Amino acid sequence: MLTNKKIVVMGGTTGLGLSAARAFVKQGARVVVMGRNPESAKAAREIMGQNARALSGDATDPGSAPRCIQTCLSEFGGFDGFYHVAGGSGRRMGDGPLHEVTDAGIEATLNLNLTSLILSNRAAVQGFLEQGKGGAILNMGSVLGESPSPQFFSTHVYAATKAAAVGLTKSCAAYYAAHDIRFNLLAPALVETPMAKRAAEDETILRFIATKQPLDGGRIGKPEDLDAAACFFLSDGARFCTGQTLFIDGGWTVSEGQIPYA
Repeated sequence: MLTNKKIVVMGGTTGLGLSAARAFVKQGARVVVMGRNPESAKAAREIMGQNARALSGDATDPGSAPRCIQTCLSEFGGFDGFYHVAGGSGRRMGDGPLHEVTDAGIEATLNLNLTSLILSNRAAVQGFLEQGKGGAILNMGSVLGESPSPQFFSTHVYAATKAAAVGLTKSCAAYYAAHDIRFNLLAPALVETPMAKRAAEDETILRFIATKQPLDGGRIGKPEDLDAAACFFLSDGARFCTGQTLFIDGGWTVSEGQIPYA
């Protein structure tokens, strides 16, 4: 599906990003991934083999995405797609219910999830325009940007950033369609990643998830649940598809969910 595609994955050394990057390589792509942890980058490089390069860097640094794209161009001779996965919960930094959100939590969560996204998308568009050809950008949203869950997932700045990611994706899709630059977004529900550790280890939340994400036995999502969709959106098979949000949520957005008794 991705033969000869050259793809950059921001936040691609762990979790959802690493799973997708491995799938891209299996589908014939050459991939550059970046993550904050140098050890994770080293491990990712060893896992993916000769058709991948792994860098360490922070997605909130304006120079990180351009460095990834330049590496893709110099190492693999082209740049066709960009997948932005980087981000995370700001709970430990002060995000939460709006009346409890701290100034530091606002700044940190916005930087982590929205500033980084804007920076990476800007770099990707600049890269495509400089090459004089189109390309594909895939962003990472969240079901919480559309379908809130107040009992267990009340990080309101995070939800705001994920709703903003949809707005950015759609508005850019409209503006750059004439350049054949496509923008789409994946919006997962609870997936078993390092960011989801708090929820994944809470038996009360897991009982709720069994009714909120009822597909496949009512389980937490797995990173690989998103891989096929990511491959599609970055492939030529999606060449007539832009401005779309795909919820990969185990049924979250169509299920009421039962809050268990403590």
